[in-house]
Amino acid sequence: MTAPAAACRERDDRLNAPAVDRIRFVLVEPSHPGNIGAAARAIRTMGFRRLAVVAPREPGFGSHDEALAFATHAADVLQAASVHETLPQALEGVRLSFAMTGYAREFGPPLVDLRAAAGRARAHVGSEPGDIAFVFGAERNGLANEDIERCSACCAIAADAQAASLNLAQAVQVAAYECRLALVGGAIDPQLTPFGQEPPASHDRIEGMFVHLEQALVALGYLDPAQPKRLMSRLRRLLARAQPNDAEIDILRGIAAAIIERRDERTGRKSGR
Repeated sequence: MTAPAAACRERDDRLNAPAVDRIRFVLVEPSHPGNIGAAARAIRTMGFRRLAVVAPREPGFGSHDEALAFATHAADVLQAASVHETLPQALEGVRLSFAMTGYAREFGPPLVDLRAAAGRARAHVGSEPGDIAFVFGAERNGLANEDIERCSACCAIAADAQAASLNLAQAVQVAAYECRLALVGGAIDPQLTPFGQEPPASHDRIEGMFVHLEQALVALGYLDPAQPKRLMSRLRRLLARAQPNDAEIDILRGIAAAIIERRDERTGRKSGR
C-alpha cells in the first residue's frame, strides 16, 4: 500500500471510529492524584475512556492510593491514561480542541459555551477526521495563556459569574456529561432499568375493582349511594392516570375486602365455622 493510500485508510478508519473513542480529556499539570482519579471516574461514567495527563506533579498517579480510591470503577481508565511532557504532545492527532476556562482571554481563541462546544464535537465526528480534546488546567491557576492559544476555542461552563470556579473533577464531569448528551443522547441505558414495566390490568379487572371499591366505600360510610356526587368519577380519573397493573388491582381489592368484612370473619366463613 502506498503512503497516500495508507494515509487515506487511516483517515477513514479514524472517521468511522465510535464517537466516544474520538474524544479525549486532557489534564494539564494536575497537582493532586485524587483529582486525576476522580476525573477518570467522571469520564468513565459517561462512557468515555481516553484520558491524557500533561506534566503531573505525581508521575506515578496510576498506582497512587488516593487516585485509585477516587477512580471508583475506572481504575482501567486511570492506569491507561497517557502521560505527556507538554500540551502539544497531548494534542497530537487532535483537529478540534477546547480550552476549558471560565472567561475569555485577550489574545486567546473565541469563547463558546460548553453545550455549543459539545455540538461542534458532534458535528466534527460525523464529518471530519481527527480527535476532539477538552483541555483542563491545574487546580489552582487553570490554563496558562500560551496553552489556551494552542486550542481551537475557549470553552466555558455556564455558571454563576459570582462563583464560577469548579473543582477540576467537577468540571471534567460536566464536560463529559454534555459530550454524552451530544454524541449519544440523554436516554437512560436499559441496563439501569432491569425491572420491566408491567402492563396495565385488563378492562374487566379494572371494572370489577371499581365495583368492589364502591361497595367498600359504602360500607365505610364514606360514599352515600343516594348522593354519590362525583366521587367514583374522580377515583376513576385518579386511577386512569396511575394505570394499575394486575398486582396493584389485587391490592386495592384486598383493601376493599378488608373494609367490607374483617379478615377473621371471612376466614371463619370460608372454613365453614
